[in-house]
Amino acid sequence: MMETALFYFFGVIALLSAINVVAQRKVFYSAISLIICLCAVAALYMTLEAPFIAAIQIIVYAGAIMVLFVFVIMLLDPFSAAVLRDKKKPLSYLAVLLAILVLTALYPILRSFDPAQTPRMVDSMSGDAASIKHLGQVLFTQFLVPFEVTSVLILVAIIGVVVLARRQS
Repeated sequence: MMETALFYFFGVIALLSAINVVAQRKVFYSAISLIICLCAVAALYMTLEAPFIAAIQIIVYAGAIMVLFVFVIMLLDPFSAAVLRDKKKPLSYLAVLLAILVLTALYPILRSFDPAQTPRMVDSMSGDAASIKHLGQVLFTQFLVPFEVTSVLILVAIIGVVVLARRQS
């Protein structure tokens, strides 16, 4: 009972901070909200009895990647720039329309999802070391390409932000 209550508590924290990431006007506060969201997701992993994934969540995402994001934010110096008014209202309406279309397209998929039928990766070995070893093997064999593509995508995004920031100043 207590585990369920903690799961929902951290789930609500993760959801509210994720909404705050998008709703925040200042990019630094948005990054802080993202750190809170990532820590809440790590707490969710702990309630699901996955301490290794929770530790990796904290070390990699809330630690390394968020330090990188905050470094890029500070490099761009958003505090000295004046708050710009949004002169492109039609684009915001288009973004809302596209979001509604994406959610409408995803609704049947999410509605048909049954967690009871998701495949479980049960390894014949037992113990934490065996599951971590299995996780490493799966990550660097089956999911190597998505892992590398994600790192390259993050690098390209950071380079793009720096180039765009230098072009405006």
